[in-house]
Amino acid sequence: MSSKKQQLLELIRSNPFVSQQDLAESLGLSRSAVAGHIAALTRERQLLGRAYILPQRSPLLCIGGTNIDRKLCSLSPIRPGTSNPARLVRESPGGVARNIAENLARLGLPVQLLTAVGLDATGSSLLAQAQQAGVDTQGSLQLAEASTGSYTAVLDADGQMLVALAQMELAEQLTPDFLRRTAAQRAQARMSVADLNLPADSLALLLEEAHAEGRPLVLVAVSEPKMARLPEDLRGLSCLVLNLGELEALAGQPLGTDEHRQRALARLRERGLRELVVTLGGEGVLYSRADGRLARLAAPRVKVQDVTGAGDAFAAGLCHGLDREPDDLKAACKQGLALAALTLQTTATVHPELSPTTLE
Repeated sequence: MSSKKQQLLELIRSNPFVSQQDLAESLGLSRSAVAGHIAALTRERQLLGRAYILPQRSPLLCIGGTNIDRKLCSLSPIRPGTSNPARLVRESPGGVARNIAENLARLGLPVQLLTAVGLDATGSSLLAQAQQAGVDTQGSLQLAEASTGSYTAVLDADGQMLVALAQMELAEQLTPDFLRRTAAQRAQARMSVADLNLPADSLALLLEEAHAEGRPLVLVAVSEPKMARLPEDLRGLSCLVLNLGELEALAGQPLGTDEHRQRALARLRERGLRELVVTLGGEGVLYSRADGRLARLAAPRVKVQDVTGAGDAFAAGLCHGLDREPDDLKAACKQGLALAALTLQTTATVHPELSPTTLE
């Protein structure tokens, strides 16, 4: 690369929104010469389109739910049909896509989040917190006359979830029209991660795009009832992440043995799925190997403080690993298990002390 081209690239690296006129003046070149260098850098994939998006800064894109998390811990065994004493463990930002985005940002990756919140104090606070954590929320919806979503989990004395209530209607606004309006922004991502809070037709559009363009797409389940949103045609889906209950809901039957789970994987592969990861709580994970068989990884043994957020941490660690080594699902699962183990040992939904060296 010529010295002028290298200098131009460094200037753009320091300010991706710099104008061609400013570049020309800084380098002592004509504007047409700068335009020629930019065209050459674009052909060489040193730049990716307008605003001079640099490939190493292309983000991981998370699409889906954002809400406020409330965790209540029962002070005694739950008795249905009556009031039960409890204490507030924590109130914090939540939502599957939002949690994954914050985990990835704290791990040092460039991350964008497309989500929907209300035009209320809670929504503004959630977007501000995400930005403070390093997540770019530009393009997200903030809607008037709508309340920001909430998720309330009731835990037992051991930190295990007894019941959870999710109010996530705003995610229904992440429609195909919204995705089309954000197409240029989404095209910059080197990997997309979406949760199943999205409407079924939006998930179908993401799959169509990923299949046509060959870009990695990871889908993360959120609950058993929302497995019905998964399209029949899974071509374009790089990896599906879900727990055993969600896989059973998808299969329409109990999957009590590895043989039953293997059959469920075979049916999903017939629909176009490339890779499957099934979380098993304290028992670890199942993941699909290149030969189409399921393999198992054990989870680290840790003292559990709170299970909320551990599944999202696993998904984030998995995506972190796939971003580094797209063809090594086993290594990515190990990173997911490591991040989930850290999260289990804190009452926070996202571990507050994550850093770029956490998974090194």
